[in-house]
Amino acid sequence: MSMDLAGHIQEQSQLKEEMYVDESLRPKQEKDRKVGVISYMFMWIGDGVNLGNMTLGASLIAAGVANLNLVQTFVAAIIAIGLISVIFALNDRFGYRTGVPYVVQLRMSFGTKGAIISSFLRGIPAIIWYGFQSWVGATALNEIVKVVTGGSFDSIPVCFIALQLVQIGLSLYGFHAIKWVETLASIVIVLALIYVFGLLVNSHSDAIMHNWVHAKGTWGLPFFSFIMVFLGNYAAIFLSAADYSRELKPGISDGKRSFLYFSPITIAYGFVLTIGAMMAAATGISNPVKAFAIVVNNSYITVGVSAFIVIGVIAVNMVANIVPPAYVISFVTKLKYKPAVAITGLLALCSFPWVLVKDSSAHGLNMFVLIYSAFLGPIVAILLVEFYILRRQKVDVAELYRENGSFAGYNPSAILAMTLGAAAAFIEVDLGWIVGFIVAGLSYFLLTKYAFKGSSFKRGTIFE
Repeated sequence: MSMDLAGHIQEQSQLKEEMYVDESLRPKQEKDRKVGVISYMFMWIGDGVNLGNMTLGASLIAAGVANLNLVQTFVAAIIAIGLISVIFALNDRFGYRTGVPYVVQLRMSFGTKGAIISSFLRGIPAIIWYGFQSWVGATALNEIVKVVTGGSFDSIPVCFIALQLVQIGLSLYGFHAIKWVETLASIVIVLALIYVFGLLVNSHSDAIMHNWVHAKGTWGLPFFSFIMVFLGNYAAIFLSAADYSRELKPGISDGKRSFLYFSPITIAYGFVLTIGAMMAAATGISNPVKAFAIVVNNSYITVGVSAFIVIGVIAVNMVANIVPPAYVISFVTKLKYKPAVAITGLLALCSFPWVLVKDSSAHGLNMFVLIYSAFLGPIVAILLVEFYILRRQKVDVAELYRENGSFAGYNPSAILAMTLGAAAAFIEVDLGWIVGFIVAGLSYFLLTKYAFKGSSFKRGTIFE
């Protein structure tokens, strides 16, 4: 055996011993990437076709009056989707090239200990959305059981627990389960929504035209605020883009991956947003499940639509709200992936989702998105500045897994830049995402260049 080969084997052995993380958090090898282009697109269609997005669409109608009319809504949506697709494709490149998940990617900027703080800022909103989506799904499941039992059973909490157990069971299989769940859910739910769209147009067109399509609306702050809400709703997902792109088969260009985000998000989110606004304009109710019951007004069709809602809830949770926080829990506690998934599901049970789905909570849901995205915008800006500007897309992946390497401890520049970005975002919460993104990105570049002389985090950057 040559000395070079022996040294390489010894180095790999030492690195493996230093990787104090579960196997699921280690770099994904190309041979293990099983998700193809079609499955990937269906994954994002399934994620976009969900009742959380529908509720955000319904929030455009407040007290029977639309904040934005049809044209303003779609202009805002196209702007937001374009920005989402670009940022998604930029931030997914690190995970796609290296196979490294988001929680380990954070070490590049925040350090081995600092990454724990920033990873919680991704995990907590996902768990709350997990609970929110599951409660809405439980509401739909309860409608099914009521019809089947002739009204003798009526308990949303019991349905909530049952649905949560099913989702925990499915999520134990990771992305293997996600592929087939998303493909099935995407097809079924889109067909169901096409039916509901036709029903709304035929039976409630006058109310929709008056309350939304021909509303005066505004091109002012509410218009830009809705773009920020749109961005904020995806902020957590494209922040952890590496968790998804590391599962995608190799050989797909950056431009094609951007298209893989833009097209399904446009189709799914645009359609769901429209139906949410239409139902709110027609019924005055922001809870999609209750609005469905009024619009459909047929027990058999209600069962069918409710079944599609349940499938949709499972689909979006599988993509956006289970894997990322499970990775965070595994990363912080050193637990295996499966126990981390179970804990994620149990935490979602304790997120008080029944408060978020109240008719009076639609505005509060928007505010929740704006507040947590005030922190997520700065984090994604820091990651992009780090990877593209400071390191010019060259990162020593092995160092990311070494507890005492170049990325050990905390990076004060990243922590301070994130804090400054979030503080700036709170000055004008309605525009918080973009304000925090810009301030944090500039702050991080300047702090890395001028502050904390001798910091190990300067190694391998343009300021070394």
